[in-house]
Amino acid sequence: MGKRKVLNEAHLKELVLPQAGELLGRVIKISGGNQVVVQCVDGVTRLCRIRGKMKRRMWIRERDIVLVSPWDFDNRRADIIWRYIKDHADWLENNGYMTMRSEAPKADAPAQPAVQPAAVPPAVTQPGPQ
Repeated sequence: MGKRKVLNEAHLKELVLPQAGELLGRVIKISGGNQVVVQCVDGVTRLCRIRGKMKRRMWIRERDIVLVSPWDFDNRRADIIWRYIKDHADWLENNGYMTMRSEAPKADAPAQPAVQPAAVPPAVTQPGPQ
C-alpha cells in the first residue's frame, strides 16, 4: 500500500456554484465529530456534517465559505459538500453570492429608534372671562 494523496488548494482549480437545493454559508464553529455550525445565506444557522468523501481530504476551518445541501426532512441540518479556496471565496463575496437575506445592521451605522415619538399637538386654550 502506498501513501494516500491528500489534495491541497493548488489542485482545486474549478469554481463550483450552488445548484438547486444548495446554499452557501460561512462556518461559525467546529463542534467536533464531523459536526460544523454554519450560518447560511438564507439566514438560518444549520448544524452540518462533513460528508465522508471530504472528511480527511479537505480541512474545514472557522470563517471558511462552504456549499451545503439542507436535508429534506430537517431544514436545520445539512451536509457540507464543498469548501471554497480563498480566491474563490473572495470572488463569491465580490459578486454578491454571500449576501445574507436577514443581515443585521452594521455597528458603525447609526441605529434607528424602533418607535418614533408621537407629535404632541399644541395646547388648546379655552376662552375665559375677560
